[in-house]
Formats: sequence, C-alpha cells, structure tokens
Amino acid sequence: MNHVEQQLVSIPAGLVWLEGNLSVPSGARGVVLFAHGSGSSRHSPRNRYVAEQLQRAGLATLLMDLLSVEEEAEDRTSGHLRFDIPMLAQRLGLVTDWLRQNPSTSEMKIGYFGASTGAGAALLSAADRPGEIGAIVSRGGRPDLAGNALQRVTVPTLLIVGGSDEPVIRLNQVAMEKMHAEKKLEVIPDATHLFEEPGALEQVARLAQGWFRRYLVPVAE
Repeated sequence: MNHVEQQLVSIPAGLVWLEGNLSVPSGARGVVLFAHGSGSSRHSPRNRYVAEQLQRAGLATLLMDLLSVEEEAEDRTSGHLRFDIPMLAQRLGLVTDWLRQNPSTSEMKIGYFGASTGAGAALLSAADRPGEIGAIVSRGGRPDLAGNALQRVTVPTLLIVGGSDEPVIRLNQVAMEKMHAEKKLEVIPDATHLFEEPGALEQVARLAQGWFRRYLVPVAE
C-alpha cells in the first residue's frame, strides 16, 4: 500500500468541536467521510477496518465523531442525540465543507459511509446538497430515518445488510423504493447487524471498495 498521511483534525460545529482522523494515501483521488451509528465513534473497530481497506484501494478516509466529547457522555445516558438525524446531517455538511476547503482533499470527490443511524444522516445530508456527494454506502443502516428526504436523494447508493437482520432488511427495501437514484441492496448471507461473523466484514469492505472506486475515482482518459 502507498504511504498514508495521518492527521488528527478538529472541526468547529457551532459551539462545539468535532474530532476526526484523516488518512490520505499518496495519489488518492477520492475521500470517504464516515458517519458512525448509534453509540459508536471514530474508534469503532468495524469502521476502522473498512477505512483501512478503502485506503488500500487508494481512497482517503475521514473517521469523524459527530458528537463532541461532552455530548457523547450525555448521549450514553440519554440516548437521544444519536437519533437527532437533522442535527447529525447538518454536522456532516459542515465536515463536508471542511473537506472542500482542506488543501489535501479539496480536489477530491466525496463519498459518505453511514452505519446504523449514521446512514440516515448521510442520506439526509446528501439530499440537502444535490450534486456535491459522489456516492453513499450504508452498512446495517437505517435509511428510513432520512424520512421524506429519501425522495430527494440522487446519489448512487449501496445498501449493505446482514441476511439475519430481517427487520433492517425490510426497512432498507422500503427506503430504497422511495429513492430516485441509482441504488442497490446487497444482503450478506447469515450476517447479523454488526457483521461479526467470519468473513462478513471483509465482504462489506470489498463491496464498499468497489462502489466508491466506481463513483469517486475518475476514469483515466
């Protein structure tokens, strides 16, 4: 794998600062912003694994906490902030703006990788920014949480769900019917919500690699 430049970033979001880990492989042509799910963070071993595999494919990644340290502590008790999809989507938008202004990523196409509730935030943010986001991948996501905004999503979207996660499969199927975009549902056999089964997360990473490379990496002329 090419050399990967690692950077710890702090991005202002109103009255709070959001922490993230930016990784830019040499020669990267696209960047994937991760929107973590309920109760998770940029330290999630599952998303870190997927991010490492995307870096091997020549994509930059930004693992962000969409809640501040204080908000995360509050949310561990109340659990209400993780479901505030409009607020999370707004923060994703602020981070997207930061990527467009950051010298090492300003020329790259941007993709979103959303897990669990983070998928709803990613879809809402993309709907509010037509033409700005190149691709979305959802892992075990709750796209239904984007509500009526699903009808405004025009971004190519890959929905990955575990075969044993039947309630979420149905939620993804219903959400997909509302989207007017290129879309695909991939069901990984026998996998549960966290994709902890042997080989399941590897399949998620492989599918995400293919989708993001297809839509974020310019075809050589």
